[in-house]
Amino acid sequence: MRKVIFAINITIDGYCGHETGIADDELYEYFTRLLQDSGVDIFGRNTYHLMYPYWHDVAVNQSETKTINEFARTFDSMPKIVFSTTLKSVEWNNTTLLHSNLREEIMKLKHQPGKSIFIGGLNIASQVAEWNLIDEYHFVVHPIIAGKGPRLFESVENLKLNLAGSKTFRSGVVALHYKR
Repeated sequence: MRKVIFAINITIDGYCGHETGIADDELYEYFTRLLQDSGVDIFGRNTYHLMYPYWHDVAVNQSETKTINEFARTFDSMPKIVFSTTLKSVEWNNTTLLHSNLREEIMKLKHQPGKSIFIGGLNIASQVAEWNLIDEYHFVVHPIIAGKGPRLFESVENLKLNLAGSKTFRSGVVALHYKR
């Protein structure tokens, strides 16, 4: 059975906005490896708009550093599923738009052969966590106090996780890997 993996950047005060954080080559290498071990990335409308067209353009133009370009190529080339009740279409290559049945789709994907299922974005991850379908969590903790932004799992209660590993980056960022 395929694993469902969720990875997110988070500040030490619990915020997950994209405005703060340390984005260096070591961090991009970490996320590139996670994506390379995944067969599909699932996210919602907000994450879609954050990621496209920026990462597609970087993948096509190779306009960043070697490490960031590799992340962009990996992300751009992998199959993606966007769940949204409001989007009418998606333009990103290898991207499917679905309007409902997130839980059913994840259950169907879990029972298919292949690499893990990567979950991106807070709203989708919160729903999937409530259904107890996330097998592994990667919290990439940045040594920053943001003081504002979206929070992680505001509606999930009493979810016990087991530490499977950790990695400390030169920047002071710590990646914590948990399993359910």
